[in-house]
Amino acid sequence: MLPPQRVSYGRTRRRRNHHAMKGIVGGMDPLSGMPKMHHRACAQSGYVRAGLKITVPKLKIGTQG
Repeated sequence: MLPPQRVSYGRTRRRRNHHAMKGIVGGMDPLSGMPKMHHRACAQSGYVRAGLKITVPKLKIGTQG
């Protein structure tokens, strides 16, 4: 039985060309206008989504200050 043939550098790079990391896409908080990550609470206003606003005084989330 023969050993498997070595995969060339170019073939390896072509196979992995879709593994590149993508940039972080965020959104804008409609209440404070600050940028925030999706599915996360805004640090200033505590806005998460329409109808959901949280307040965590210990972490200074949604305390406006």
